[in-house]
Parts: sequence; structure tokens; C-alpha cells
Amino acid sequence: MSLDAVLHHIDSDVPNAIDRLLELLRIPSISTDPAFKVDCERAADWLVSDLQALGISAEKRATPGHPMVVGHIDGKGPHLLFYGHYDVQPVDPLSLWDTPPFEPQLQDTPKGKVIRGRGASDDKGQLMTFVEACRAWIAVNGTLPCKITFFLEGEEESGSPSLVPFMRENADELKADIALICDTSMVSRGVPSIASQLRGMLKDEFTIIGPRIDLHSGYYGGPGLNPLREMARIIASFHDENTGRVAVEGFYDGVHEVPQEQLRQWQDCGFDEKEYLSSVGYTQPHGEKGYSTLEQQWARPTLEINGMWGGYTGAGSKTVIPSGAHCKLTCRLVGDMDPNTVRDKVRAHVEAHLSPDARVEWNDDFEGSPASVMNIKRPEFAAAQKALSDEWNREAVFTGMGGSIPIAGYFKTVLDMDAMLIGFANDDDAIHSPNEKYDLESFHKGIRSWARILDSLTADT
Repeated sequence: MSLDAVLHHIDSDVPNAIDRLLELLRIPSISTDPAFKVDCERAADWLVSDLQALGISAEKRATPGHPMVVGHIDGKGPHLLFYGHYDVQPVDPLSLWDTPPFEPQLQDTPKGKVIRGRGASDDKGQLMTFVEACRAWIAVNGTLPCKITFFLEGEEESGSPSLVPFMRENADELKADIALICDTSMVSRGVPSIASQLRGMLKDEFTIIGPRIDLHSGYYGGPGLNPLREMARIIASFHDENTGRVAVEGFYDGVHEVPQEQLRQWQDCGFDEKEYLSSVGYTQPHGEKGYSTLEQQWARPTLEINGMWGGYTGAGSKTVIPSGAHCKLTCRLVGDMDPNTVRDKVRAHVEAHLSPDARVEWNDDFEGSPASVMNIKRPEFAAAQKALSDEWNREAVFTGMGGSIPIAGYFKTVLDMDAMLIGFANDDDAIHSPNEKYDLESFHKGIRSWARILDSLTADT
């Protein structure tokens, strides 16, 4: 097996790899909207066909929601499981897109060429870096250097309701020596990164109800309790305005301070706070005082309001006091924070702050997952770190991660399998936002990186 030959093949095949990615990006596989169910099926079928074309035994597996794609190829040496997801976020607000989100294209920008379109970075572009590395390896060597299981999900952006049941039902088939996850980013442009810890997630939703019907604000404005005003007051009570800390009693139970040695590593990892903030229009951080931006992003919990609505929102004016107001919130969890315990504390806080004549109803579709910490002492981590360092010509760093990827924890709790998270997204990729993009450098060097990692993980076989 010749790594140099594989890398040369990758370089010569980049135009074709881009075309394949653009084809996948044209499929609007929005998992959270039932209107796109057929498109999620199409995306799964596309991946099955592409894997089968490489000689991988792949098939679409039905779930109560969107299908899983599972593929296998035998080989010597370690058994790797690769995970990615083919579903994407909704595109709203569509008016803020400069180009149609599902008409992807290659664009020139001041920072270089990018692939523009929904899913380019999260996660189709990242997923295809691994597939393209495998394609090149097979083209040069006729096979892959080890046994690989491909596990591609279609519900990651909608809470993964089918994931754990599917993993439990197919545990023997999915279990491998280690899992590889590509749904991550680099700490800074050009700095290869391996995530060593990532935050958990809690999602909740509630409605504050006041009068039994919408009221005329001329008749009841003043004496009437307005649920929107009540909601605003309660939301404001979630945080201490002077420190930025979450003001929910007991919220920080299970949170640990970052060791000084780890803080020193983070300070030297190439992160540019000014660029990170300015890329989205900020001039300064607005989070918990006393902690750096990276600490806030990687090692501190949060409580965020993701949506708030009620009353009349159409054109013009309608003078009503609404009967209800609604709120969606999420908490990012760290350390030993328990999602169920945090949920109970947040709900208790809301209920304790209700005014007379207001009541709260909670959505029963509770979702929560704890934080994850990777076992970076495993030899695979050192091998991957060297492979990444060789490709990017600078030392790869072990980082935290602000986002929540429950699959990493599920691999451990359901399959008793460690995971290694490696991705090539940048902070300015606008994932979940209009005008999402993926740098062509990330796509090209991501493919080369995975080829090197496959070589390093199988060097002794």
C-alpha cells in the first residue's frame, strides 16, 4: 500500500469529488420537516449507491423516522466505525441566502474558494471527506487497509429519535474497535484538531398561559396579565445581568474548573478570539465573566433562549393581549451535569417566578444528553495526531468543543466503544445559518487527512 500514490490520486480527482458532493448537496434532506421525508430517502439512496460503487456492502435500513445507511467492507487489522449524518437543517430565513440553498456552487471569496450550500459543512461535506479518502484508497490499492463499518444517520438535526433504539437492536453489527466522527470543526483556520471533550445538551419548551382567550388591549390593558410580558420577565431572570452566570439555583452542580495545564494548551492552540467574534458581527464576548471565550465555549454550561413567540405577528397591528406565550430553550452541559436534574431545576425556576393568574405547560418531548470526555490515552489518538500534523504542517491539537454530539456518548454507553472526533469545518462556515459554506481547502485536505489517518491507524497490520 502506497500512501503517496493515494494522496496523488486524491489531488488529481478533486474536480470529480466536488461534483459528487454538489450532487449530494442538491438533495434537500431536511429531517425535521415532514415535507422533506422523500428527500431524506433520496439522500440515503444516493449514499447507498455511492458506497456500493466502491465495493462496500451497503444498504438502507428503515427506522420509525428517516433511514440509516449501514455499510461494511472487510479487511485486516483494526475494525473502524465511521459515523456521519446526511440530514441538514432548515434553510429559514430563506430571504437571507445570497444563493439558493439547494443549488450549491463553488465560489471565490477573500479567504479562498468555498463550496456554498446547505449541508456543505454540516455534515455532507465532512462526511464525504472520509468517503472520498476511501474511494482513493480503493482506486490505488484495490481495497481498504482495514475493516470499516459505515454508519450514516438521517435524523441528527432533529434530535436523533431513532438512533439509540437502532444502535441497541444492531449492537453486534455496529460494534468496532473505535468510532470515527467527522461532525466537528478545527479550533482555528488551518489548525487540525481532535476534540477531547464536548458539551451535552438539554432541550425544553414551555407555554405560559394567562387569560382563557385573547383579550382586547383597550378593555384589559392594565389590569390584565400579559403572558408575553410575563415570559419576558421570566426569561430575564434566567441570568445575572452583572456576571452573565445562569441564575437558576443549583445549575452549576457537577461543573468542574479546567486544570491550569489544559488552559495553557488552549491558550497556545492558535485560536483568534477577535476573528471568531468579528466573523459574526460581535465586538466583544457577552458570556460568563471571568472566563475566556474558549472556556465559555468548551467548558462552561449555558442556558439559551432559541425561540419566543405569541400574540399577533402578522402584517399591521392587532391590539390584543394574547392568551399564551411560548418559549424554546436549550442548555449546553459540561462535566457531570445530569440532563434530567438540570431540566427539573430550570422548570422549578420558571414555576417559582410565575405571577398569580399565570400557569405554565411543559412540552413532553424532553431531550437530553450528558457531556462526553474522550480517552485520548488510546494509541489511536497519537497516531491520528501525527497524521494530521503531517498533512497540515503544524501540530494537531486536542481541543474541547462547544457543540453537542450525543452520538459520541451513545457509542460509549450503548456500544462500549470509544470515539475519535476529527473534522475540518471552520467557525465562519455558517452552519445552521443562511449562506452555509465549506472551504475547498477543508474538503481537499480533509480527504488527504483521512487517507493519512487510515494509513497511520493500520501501519502495523
